[in-house]
Amino acid sequence: MSIKNIVSLGLLVFIPISIAAEQLEWGALTVFGLSAVAIVPLAIWLSTATEELAVVTGPTIGGLINAVFGNATELIIALVALKAGLIDIVKASITGALLANLLLVLGLSMFFGGLRYKEQSFNQTVVRMNASTMSLAVVAIVLPAMVINTSNIVEPQTIERLSLTVAAVLIVVYGLTLLFSLKTHSYLYDVGVNDLENAEHGDAEKPNLWLWLGVLVAATIGVAIESEIFVGAVEEAATSLGFTALFTGVILVPLVGGAAEYVTAVRVATKDNMDLAVAIAMGSSLLVALLVAPVLVIIGYFIGQPMDLNFGLFEVIAVVIAVSFANLISLDGRSNWLEGVLLLSTFVILGAAFFFHPV
Repeated sequence: MSIKNIVSLGLLVFIPISIAAEQLEWGALTVFGLSAVAIVPLAIWLSTATEELAVVTGPTIGGLINAVFGNATELIIALVALKAGLIDIVKASITGALLANLLLVLGLSMFFGGLRYKEQSFNQTVVRMNASTMSLAVVAIVLPAMVINTSNIVEPQTIERLSLTVAAVLIVVYGLTLLFSLKTHSYLYDVGVNDLENAEHGDAEKPNLWLWLGVLVAATIGVAIESEIFVGAVEEAATSLGFTALFTGVILVPLVGGAAEYVTAVRVATKDNMDLAVAIAMGSSLLVALLVAPVLVIIGYFIGQPMDLNFGLFEVIAVVIAVSFANLISLDGRSNWLEGVLLLSTFVILGAAFFFHPV
């Protein structure tokens, strides 16, 4: 059993502790901290189950499983927060997930991979395709804010209809990206996944389908339960810590929900598999921008929570910076530890800006 699995098994003890903390009313800050820690191993097991099922089912079905469950933790937390009416935190968490994947995950991968190998390379073609698609996502995020800032009066219904239209387009585009990556041009995306499968499983028997399917279901249910506890305490805990809803959504929520991506990306980068590390970072960003955000907009419409794509101007600028910088550094298909430092430094600077940003 790997060190990652041993650690994630040990951290599962925080699940009953966090549930007890909520029932016994130990205080919002304590409940918030314990539930955040409890979500981390569940996210790791959910990610591990997804990887193992991808090995069993093959590249096409496995790719679909990754597409659906790749960011399940972030989506579940956002759905629970949306249901609770914490729309500002939900919007901020979308921004934060993009910043974390493009700057933090990619930066950690390049840094730790670069410490072990002087220079690493990855597929430029895939990076260019991801960069082009992320540019569309940036347009989708920028336009509603521009409509607001370039008009004298904008009715809420106008932004709602624009957001629903953009959400529908993004979901269609996401479906087409799956068709491109899993069917018509799957050969472009096979290298990283195949390398990981060979490195971890070799000639051994394939993982047990029903075992990992059970782990996937159990982890998903666990994340849903812990997300209810986490979201229930997040506002009061953030206030007691002096954090704004913007900082909480942009920094804290993605750090909890994206734990699995950090562990997996760094692990494969230190095995000199930057193809997969880059695919994890950029693929998760695309999933958030093209599927998670649009799904939240549509679900918000049906449950009566006015979720839209009208992000604050500061959030829009931060996303543009993250996408531009990540694309600039990765387009040459090579990485080293200094480029990782540059990405991480950008994340820290943006995080500080969100922390000191007035309410």
